[in-house]
Amino acid sequence: QVQLVESGGGLVQAGGSLRLSCVASGSILSINDMAWYRQAPGLQRELVARITSGGRTNYADSVKGRFTISRDNAKGTVRLQMNSLKPEDTAVYYCNADLISYELVLRNYWGQGTQVTVSS
Repeated sequence: QVQLVESGGGLVQAGGSLRLSCVASGSILSINDMAWYRQAPGLQRELVARITSGGRTNYADSVKGRFTISRDNAKGTVRLQMNSLKPEDTAVYYCNADLISYELVLRNYWGQGTQVTVSS
């Protein structure tokens, strides 16, 4: 059984910072891309940032220069450092990963989500 578990969400004032963490656990052989998505009320889920196993990153235009994604391949973790937060960053943030299980099956997994609320 594979799980992605996020932590680090919360309430912060505009201009503040938060760091989200996600750890992958279970019968994992290898992890390919890892990413953070977010979904605000009434809107579609959108990609925030993605990082490959080799460390290449890409970001949504709305967060470039403010958010940084990183990962620790040995620990199966991915983090999202969020600085200069804005009220429009308020959303549920989801961890996402493409990984290969011990059964040699490549599958996409989602975490349960963590709420980030930025007050003005």
